[in-house]
Amino acid sequence: MEDTQSVAMLMESTTSKIQQLQKAFAELESHRAITLNLKWKELEEHFHGLEKSLKRRFHELEDQEKEFESKTRLAQQLLEKRQAAVMAKEQASLERLQEKRDSAAFAIANALEKHRKLSSEEPVVQSDRGNEAPGTEEKPPYSVAFEGNSEDIKNTVESGNLEVTYPELVKLCEEMDSEGLHKFISDNRKNLAALKEEIPYAFKAAASPALLVLDSLKGFYHTEVPNADGKKDSNLLGLRRTCIMLMECLSSFLSNLDVVSMSAVISEDIKEQAKAIAEEWKPKLDVLDMDASNGNSLEAHAFLQLLATFGIASDFNEEEFSRLIPMVSRRRQTADLCRSLGLSEKMPGVIEVLVNNGRQIDAVNLAFAFELTEQFSPVPLLKSYLKDARKVSSPIKPGNTSPTAQTEVNERELTALKAVIKCIEDHNLEEQYPVEPLQKQVLALEKAKADKKRATEAAKPQPKRPRANSAGQGPRVTNVAADMTFYPRVADRYLQYVYERPYVYPAPADNHGPSLLPPATYNFSPSHGNYFGNGYQYQASYIH
Repeated sequence: MEDTQSVAMLMESTTSKIQQLQKAFAELESHRAITLNLKWKELEEHFHGLEKSLKRRFHELEDQEKEFESKTRLAQQLLEKRQAAVMAKEQASLERLQEKRDSAAFAIANALEKHRKLSSEEPVVQSDRGNEAPGTEEKPPYSVAFEGNSEDIKNTVESGNLEVTYPELVKLCEEMDSEGLHKFISDNRKNLAALKEEIPYAFKAAASPALLVLDSLKGFYHTEVPNADGKKDSNLLGLRRTCIMLMECLSSFLSNLDVVSMSAVISEDIKEQAKAIAEEWKPKLDVLDMDASNGNSLEAHAFLQLLATFGIASDFNEEEFSRLIPMVSRRRQTADLCRSLGLSEKMPGVIEVLVNNGRQIDAVNLAFAFELTEQFSPVPLLKSYLKDARKVSSPIKPGNTSPTAQTEVNERELTALKAVIKCIEDHNLEEQYPVEPLQKQVLALEKAKADKKRATEAAKPQPKRPRANSAGQGPRVTNVAADMTFYPRVADRYLQYVYERPYVYPAPADNHGPSLLPPATYNFSPSHGNYFGNGYQYQASYIH
């Protein structure tokens, strides 16, 4: 800065120096003996031209210096903002970690409290058995506090501030009746959430809860039902969901036991039986196609849950069962399953597979579940999903596209937009990816769909109306057959409209019988042609 000021002062002194030079030149000219060809006017113009050029260059340098300083300040501000964002993310991660620690400590405290309650009740139960002959076989440690009939179990559960709503569950577990347990769950499938909470407590009445669950897995693969047809059998689908739910309930039951009691429940003999079932299921999983499973495969989910619940994952090749994760990527239990099986380190590879197969929404959900959003940025993935949807939806030759094909194209793009909006809202990405433009596109497509439907209905031929007789007689029916068939056709049309409404949101459905609404699936295919078939219902809740 000092150099700049000194240069400016020197430039200002040029005028005085030129005047001094003029005086010297005049004095020289007065003493000359020979006339000089050089005139003072020419010298003056030359020096003034040099002065102007120097000043112009000086101002240019000043402007460049100011521009450089402004860019430096802007870069400093951006750097400070990024540092603040990094610190905020670190603080948020620390808070989430602390919340997980607190919840884990709370769960451990609850488990210890329940164990102390059971231990305090143990002498009372043993005193009731004081007259029992010596040499009687002892019960496993986990069931000492629950000897007796189902009424004892009910009283014990009530003492733990949990009211038994379904005492039949306790009775069925006490009798080790796996078939009756399946039937009871099927009959009460509308209350699956309540059943899932009570079944772990009802397991305490069973002589061997693990063996009861293993027995319940019989019939998961019906020999008389081909594997492909099994996906269409509603009864078989309900049975498979119940099997998965019972294994999850057993895992919940085991989580409240100490190491000794857990070893008593999952003995080496139980593990061998579970391993035998897994070996029997494994060849049937080899024929499953990842695209055909739509990320919602009950077969793959049951196999992984079997490994996790009975702790036999180490007996199988990790690479073999980790390839099944993309087949269950839409199941809400997937993240917990992966953690139980020790596959957290494999998740970047799984997410990469999902991205490469056009299932970016599954990839985004798993990236959030395993905190991999830095490696797999959600917004570019969602934009890529929409780009692929529009690419698939664009007809090759618009002039040759039939109205039906164009309707399907619009429907695929509409469901893709709704799926992206749902994902943005679920993960609070509105600031990074505003949903207003997407919602406008949804409204435009829905309006076009409604206009198309009205135009189609208006184009349908209407039945002839009876004409009145000019003589005052009653109307003459000219086409009885047309009138007879008209009303059923109207009824059919309105029934069809009810089932095709795009804004139908499925409530907790009957998981053991056919549903009125189609299942929430993507209908993927290797050509990516149907990746966007039902994307908006992507986050449909799974009961079990």
